[in-house]
Amino acid sequence: MTQTRWLDARESHLWQTYRDAYRELTATLEARLVDSGLSGADYALLHPLSSSEAGILRTRDLGRSIGWERSRLSHQVSRMEKRGLVIREECESDARGSMVRITAAGRAAIEAAAPDHVDAVRTHFFEKLTREEQEQLTKMLDRVLAELPKTDC
Repeated sequence: MTQTRWLDARESHLWQTYRDAYRELTATLEARLVDSGLSGADYALLHPLSSSEAGILRTRDLGRSIGWERSRLSHQVSRMEKRGLVIREECESDARGSMVRITAAGRAAIEAAAPDHVDAVRTHFFEKLTREEQEQLTKMLDRVLAELPKTDC
């Protein structure tokens, strides 16, 4: 059995700061969405749907795109269906699969929320970093992401 390589003080501080920044940034962005009537989960689902061709994605692909497991996705889609933001459809190419389609109300909701959301991302993230820092952070996060084991959501 290998010995645990504990984090030193510098590493521990960096890791905790990353976790705190992620948590607080997420909370700040979600708080800004409240006025739009959307939750962070609503926005997370509506964004890839609104960006997809024809506003429809296979359920498993939608889950993969946002990193959610099947049950969480299913519950969120059900909640959003009740509010008229999305609808489920059968998958024509695979009877076992299903599709999620953004509705006109869902598209209107994300189009109304997006300008403020983008402004919040710019204000609370991008404007805190120089262009060079943004490029460095992108390279670092791309490298970390590329070397992580892929999960099957």
